Amino acid sequence: MNAHQAPYRISLVIPVYRGEKTLPMLIQELTPLTSVGTTPAGNRFVISEVLLVHDGGPDRSDLVIESLSVEHSFVRPVWLSRNYGQHPATLAGMASATGDWVATIDEDSQQDPVDIGRLLDSALDASLQLVYARSTNPPPHGWLRNFLSRTAKFVASKLLGDGEFGYVNSFRLVDGEIARTLAAYCGNGVYLDVALFWIAGRVGHCSVRLRNELNRGTDHLSGYSYIKLLSHFWHLLLTTGTGPLRLITLAGLGSMVLAIAIATYALYSKFSNQVPIQGWTSLIVVIAFFGGGILTALGVMAEYLAVTMGIAMGKPLYVIGTKPTRPAVRR
Repeated sequence: MNAHQAPYRISLVIPVYRGEKTLPMLIQELTPLTSVGTTPAGNRFVISEVLLVHDGGPDRSDLVIESLSVEHSFVRPVWLSRNYGQHPATLAGMASATGDWVATIDEDSQQDPVDIGRLLDSALDASLQLVYARSTNPPPHGWLRNFLSRTAKFVASKLLGDGEFGYVNSFRLVDGEIARTLAAYCGNGVYLDVALFWIAGRVGHCSVRLRNELNRGTDHLSGYSYIKLLSHFWHLLLTTGTGPLRLITLAGLGSMVLAIAIATYALYSKFSNQVPIQGWTSLIVVIAFFGGGILTALGVMAEYLAVTMGIAMGKPLYVIGTKPTRPAVRR
């Protein structure tokens, strides 16, 4: 690469929910990267800004962000009016980013910021628009959560019809134009990585090694309970398209076939073997089975309508303010 060519400017977006203890250490790690350096492949780059998006967490991350922004000129706070969630917070940061590329990482330092240079090499080498970090070691969350995460991504990749989706995570590098365009039009109820796959035609991965989260054990759930993770997965399913609705259609057809088979067997047993049909038992079983199937189908369709209504009514994905939202003081 030409040594006189301007370095690639990377905007780093970090959604902050519980970063009071971890942010100072993370910013300390990032400081050397805010001076022009080179990637392992020799590409010149610099982290031109670090956008700390305060997502209204329960701790005093707001005070830490204010302090860091005064201490470091490259730190830019982004204040959300309340807690919106990781993906809306990430999009809010993307909307405010100015770099040639936009990188996103978590606040807990599970991902090594030094690997951003490797992601950039992968993007430039293969002319990619979107690069995900692909861990070479299991995430430090415990076997159950890792298993559920792999299962969720497998299901989502099948519904999207794209095997690459099975390796998405929060450590990513996105072309700056794509990131800002996505943040400008992405509406409420849209799953971030699904939306990225809608508009990024060239997607790849870069192998990295994950670290243990700062100040947390290997069994810590990163602020996400299993209920929240289930909600996250359900949100993912609803935004992958009409795949779940097609599954409901197939389940309905299967139920019809099963009902016909049950009726045929009952009539055959009645007339050929003189087997009496216990009316109330079979009736209750059939009603419970098919009634549950109908209610499940109606519930999924209602969820789709709720997402559509949220978009049609103009519900904002996030709102950026000029000052931090302070956590409530308990008396």
